[in-house]
Amino acid sequence: MTDKLNDDALMALKIAFSYMPRAIEVNKYEYGDRYLTVLEHIETVREELFANDVDPEEVYGEINPDITPNSSY
Repeated sequence: MTDKLNDDALMALKIAFSYMPRAIEVNKYEYGDRYLTVLEHIETVREELFANDVDPEEVYGEINPDITPNSSY
């Protein structure tokens, strides 16, 4: 079991995650041979967010509420 991040570290991770590309945007054309590494990095951050009881799908809206649509449906 991993230790929980303190509030400042968790907020920093959320901010960094909000600037990361979404996994669906990562492809070999854009990222070359590093695309698998980029996908692994995204997954690592998502797992750490989950481990800290944060839904990665909600992070962008939390960090950027003024430019986030109310619904994704």
